[in-house]
Amino acid sequence: MTDNNNVHEMKKMTPKEIRRLIKIGLAILLTAIVLIVFASSMFVVKEGEYKVVRQFGEVVDIKDEPGLKFRIPILQSITTLPKKKLVYDIVEREINTLDKKRMIIDNYAIWEITDPASMIANARTEMGAEARMGEFIFSVIRSELGSMDYDEIINDEGSTRGALNERVLERVNTLLERDNYGIQVDDVRIKRTDLPEENEQSVFNRMISERETKAQQYLSQGEAEKSRITANADRDVTEMLSKASAEAEEIRAEGEAEAAEMYNEAFSQDPEFYQLYRTLESYKETIDDETTIIIPQGSPYADTLLGYIE
Repeated sequence: MTDNNNVHEMKKMTPKEIRRLIKIGLAILLTAIVLIVFASSMFVVKEGEYKVVRQFGEVVDIKDEPGLKFRIPILQSITTLPKKKLVYDIVEREINTLDKKRMIIDNYAIWEITDPASMIANARTEMGAEARMGEFIFSVIRSELGSMDYDEIINDEGSTRGALNERVLERVNTLLERDNYGIQVDDVRIKRTDLPEENEQSVFNRMISERETKAQQYLSQGEAEKSRITANADRDVTEMLSKASAEAEEIRAEGEAEAAEMYNEAFSQDPEFYQLYRTLESYKETIDDETTIIIPQGSPYADTLLGYIE
């Protein structure tokens, strides 16, 4: 019933009203299309990224300043690339040293995109750029370490590696610039150099032997230094004791001479007292607890003991 009424009402509309209704519908449709096209033409560039504008596969513009940008819808597409330093952890691989021994190298690289157009043209994608960079790095490291003996690489004290990282960095960037990949490596570092399992024990034994030899060398040097210091100290002590003894003898001789002079001067003033003193001093040498003395009558000893001396 309702459908019949609507059809009936439309039949009552004049051609002018129908045209007007069609124009309104077309206007709404065109407006919607314009809004959709306008919205699809806008894109936002964020901090730390490139927006690469491509048309029919060719790079026509690169936006790297943050903000709202515009493109031609449908004809132009947008590719986002990082505008910051990136870390690429390179898969560990095996190399041969100059003396034909095997080693496993594990390293990483810090890199960045410097020319997005060249990178897309020659490496296509970020993964493609990392793949080419990784091949160059491995090739250069293999060449550098392949010119060195096994012991030179693992022995830090005797190593001739020098500025290996700097040499690898320079050569890799030269290769990337030559092929115009639009990327730059800022740093290359070897995280570790491992050994195949069959080589580990022999290397460990060699390292232990080297450390024991070095320890024995240090002990020998220490013993030699100890002997030298002890000998010098003993010589200095002997010289000091000899000098002190000579000075003591000299002082003692001077004291005895001075004492003798004083005795002579004192005893010369009373010869009888000096005679008594000498007699008493002789008792110290001739009489002890077990001494038996027979003194003749009239001897100086008897006179002294009996008190005959006036």
